Amino acid sequence: MLETSARLLRLLSLLQAHKEWSGPDLATRLGVTTRTVRNDVERLRTLGYPVHATPGVAGGYRLGAGAALPPLLLDDDEAVAVAVGLGRAAGGGVEGIEETSVRALAKLEQVLPSRLRRRVNALNTYTVQIPGTEPKIAPEVLTTIANAARDHEVLRFDYTGHHGESASRRAEPYRLVHRKGRWYLVAWDLERKDWRTFRVDRVEPRTPAGPRFTPRELPADGDVAAYVEQGVNTAMWRYSARLLLHAPAEQMTRLPLGTHVEPVDEHTCILTTGGDDLSGMAVWIGWLEVDFEILDPPELVDHVRLTAERYQRAVSGRSAQAPNLGA
Repeated sequence: MLETSARLLRLLSLLQAHKEWSGPDLATRLGVTTRTVRNDVERLRTLGYPVHATPGVAGGYRLGAGAALPPLLLDDDEAVAVAVGLGRAAGGGVEGIEETSVRALAKLEQVLPSRLRRRVNALNTYTVQIPGTEPKIAPEVLTTIANAARDHEVLRFDYTGHHGESASRRAEPYRLVHRKGRWYLVAWDLERKDWRTFRVDRVEPRTPAGPRFTPRELPADGDVAAYVEQGVNTAMWRYSARLLLHAPAEQMTRLPLGTHVEPVDEHTCILTTGGDDLSGMAVWIGWLEVDFEILDPPELVDHVRLTAERYQRAVSGRSAQAPNLGA
């Protein structure tokens, strides 16, 4: 049987590991009676741990949130993960988090066993982190957005566009996405009645929040990360193109990042892609090895025609000078 102090630590570890335990299950794990479990739970409460109990056959114990943060028990891998994460957070990304992360890391390293401290030091010593140049986000902006998404409340905010113009927006916030040092908000724009991706460093929330909303089905079949990746890559292109491919969507695999395929029927699909050079796009389209029709932009048609004529001259033996189309 465990001594009382060791048993309390074991009980606390069990309560942190699962959402809810029954009294008999805890008693079996600890090798004690259910009465001892009840007494140990009372001891944890006197130490500041908010352990909630539900009576009855289906009842049990669970660790809740209290007014103050009590000490936490971490296993070896969890302690290393937290220490490494704090070290990365000290590199920035959220305004004001660097100093807080360093303080928390110092406290954690002070109590880490030597074997774990060696693991953390090795990771930090032999890992190079390149600081990002992206604008930092105030923590209160992130928490305001996250709280509105959690509570399903319409977010009212001022948004600065690509060209510096500012406008008031209303949106139903769904997810915050962190991508390569930059934060994005995926939300349903109420004015445009469509999904939009907002850069959080350009968002200035207004308070109070708007009315509550019923959550919609998330874009991209719930893969918000892929949706943001698609939007960010598309925004970086100089030209955007839409093609009708005479092939089923499931056949179009191994496409580069930033392309999107939408089925039309069992024989055709719509491909959305883009690039900075129309001539290069015309050549790349040929690599798809399927018949296609250009829907947008009209300028791409001329570049595809020029490419086709060049290939035709190559196989027919003619070497007449072809016109040069600018990008």
